[in-house]
Amino acid sequence: MRHVRPPAVLAGPRPWLFLAGSIDDGRAEPWQAACVDRLADLPGTVLNPRRADWDSTWRQSIDDPRFRGQVEWELEAQERADVIAFWFASGSVAPITLLELGLFAPSPDGRRGGLPIVGCPAGYWRRGNVEVVCARTGIQLVDSFDALLAATRAALSG
Repeated sequence: MRHVRPPAVLAGPRPWLFLAGSIDDGRAEPWQAACVDRLADLPGTVLNPRRADWDSTWRQSIDDPRFRGQVEWELEAQERADVIAFWFASGSVAPITLLELGLFAPSPDGRRGGLPIVGCPAGYWRRGNVEVVCARTGIQLVDSFDALLAATRAALSG
């Protein structure tokens, strides 16, 4: 798979996989790298929001063009992706990932964005909320990182 990170232009062969999940201002384990490595044999493009040159001093405001550009890149990537793999790591808070799950969960009038697949282990602090959203919207929910990779591989291959 081709690997694209912000601020690069969203381009590359299909299918597109967006990696949504725990970053927590860089404190979360870099699980995205494991996804890229373990799915490298598949055709397509991985859209990884974990920016190499992220600067936590950027003002979290629509008025900061660097911050706004990052958020807009992520939203556009999820809207255009074929699959969105969500990972809620144990020990992380992942408030943006919760927001994105709510935004890209299917609604009665149709899906917005790629097919969501959610990995959420028992240790995630808001697992119950994730379980209810997935059950209510028909999103596939798995309990481990390995299961998330397997389900993502199946979705991209199918």
